[in-house]
Amino acid sequence: MDVDQTQLDRSMALSKKLLSKDVAKERMTQEEADLALSRISTCTSLSGLENSDFVVEAASENFAVKKKIFEELSDVTRPEVILATNTSSISITKVAACTNRADKVIGMHFMNPVPVMKLIEVINGLATSDETYQTTLNLAEAMGKTTTTSADMPGFIANRVLMPYINEAAYTLQDGVASVADIDKTMKLGTNVPMGPLTLADFIGLDTCLAIMRVLHNDLGDTKYRPCPLLVKYVDAGFLGKKSGRGFYEY
Repeated sequence: MDVDQTQLDRSMALSKKLLSKDVAKERMTQEEADLALSRISTCTSLSGLENSDFVVEAASENFAVKKKIFEELSDVTRPEVILATNTSSISITKVAACTNRADKVIGMHFMNPVPVMKLIEVINGLATSDETYQTTLNLAEAMGKTTTTSADMPGFIANRVLMPYINEAAYTLQDGVASVADIDKTMKLGTNVPMGPLTLADFIGLDTCLAIMRVLHNDLGDTKYRPCPLLVKYVDAGFLGKKSGRGFYEY
């Protein structure tokens, strides 16, 4: 479900493209690919999810947006349906409080790009039931994913470590320590990571990075999580990374 039909069309086209690659590599047959596509339906309103058995929300990292979605999901889905959020930093307990079923709300943070990355962080809110947790683990396993479990703390595991790393790379650039290319080259070749922090930030989206840093800073209250002013300036300028054509790099 997406409010923008164009985004839905793009998503379906991407799904078809990825499945075609799997057919070409003989990971599945054309019949299996066609069957997989036939199982996907789209809609532009949350009311279209009324018959869903499990819902995963993946809107932007904005609590006000998520609050509105979960309030509506509480009304349109059956009471027994689990409502998961793909948030990468916002409190699951806080999201759950927007619903009429806090015991059935859970964090299910997929890593990007989802078809490639194997990990899902699973996060219980204060009221999340054991049944909800186990059902979520079973679903992740059925998807072929590996799970880790995090406490409901800002940033969880991945972004509690990753975002300060990216933020510090932005400070390193702002302070004139090195160029964008040399910062990324040093971390890529010096620490054996697949891409440098500034490239990674561009792929994630600088607005998303900033939103997560603000959650860490506001909720934990530690100055070490203060967003880099250069990162703020780039987002204000509309330099959001690969999706906007410019971030730390131009695309």
